[in-house]
Amino acid sequence: MTAGVRAAPEADLVAMSRAMMGEGSKSFAQAAALFGRDTRAGAYLLYAWCRHCDDVIDGQELGHGRETLTLEERQQRLERLYARTRSALAGELQTDPVFAAFQAVAQRYRIPPEAALALIDGFAMDVEGRRYRTLDELLLYCWRVAGVVGVMMARVMGVTDVATLKRAGDLGLAFQLTNIARDVVDDAAGGRVYLPLDWLAEAGVPEDRVDDPALRTAVFDVARRQLEAAEPYYASARIGVSRLPFRSAWAIASARGVYRQIGRTLIAGGPQAWDRRVVVSKPAKLARVAEAAFVAAKARGLEANRPEPDRHGLWDPPV
Repeated sequence: MTAGVRAAPEADLVAMSRAMMGEGSKSFAQAAALFGRDTRAGAYLLYAWCRHCDDVIDGQELGHGRETLTLEERQQRLERLYARTRSALAGELQTDPVFAAFQAVAQRYRIPPEAALALIDGFAMDVEGRRYRTLDELLLYCWRVAGVVGVMMARVMGVTDVATLKRAGDLGLAFQLTNIARDVVDDAAGGRVYLPLDWLAEAGVPEDRVDDPALRTAVFDVARRQLEAAEPYYASARIGVSRLPFRSAWAIASARGVYRQIGRTLIAGGPQAWDRRVVVSKPAKLARVAEAAFVAAKARGLEANRPEPDRHGLWDPPV
């Protein structure tokens, strides 16, 4: 490391991270605005690193565009992400502001190294071009690229008990299952298939023809099945809301509501929904935010002292 180099002031890192979230995910930015000040800053810092890692592997910038990369280039980028993340976790000086941001949030909230590295393990599955025969196989991927993000974000909100961390992971699983359903056609056009191959086979869809317009109705039925599989994880996450401070509960309930709305919008649009990107309108987002305030208040009030139902039947994450 160059002598005399200093890490950027944390206020600058937070400002950079906030700008990245505002550009990369307006839905998350809207939800994050509901957090208390310190939690909001931590969410920005964590998001910046997660977004950067995803972009590096996909050759994108804040989720937009796509650079054509060879397998060797993607593998090299993956190894750099592992190395830089391990360096940040080890407390070494970071001159890259994204990894300085990650280091700050990881140290403050004691983010487990295994959770951070699991995210990159998920990106390694993308680099390998792995496909998933069953829902359980797909859920392992979803856990790595999204479930652990839910766990790390819960840490930022002050959560340490395993039961609530699992609920946070469940929300990440639900988000990723929804993302996959939304992006099915675009992903398949790029050679990426995330729907369970067994389900596609049952629907008569060859894995190399997921983006074929002639099979759109059959693919839609599989995507709808996947969204139905996400519902128990959304339900589990709602239970976890009652364990959070009100502003955090409101923010998480808002994000949960908006993402569930993506799935509902897709289903309502039918097979033609993929003709354009499935988005939630601004009025619908505002409605979900307002609804979330009620959900958070109810969860923390009437439901807070009720016995917590178990996660029977749900995929069990390695928390």
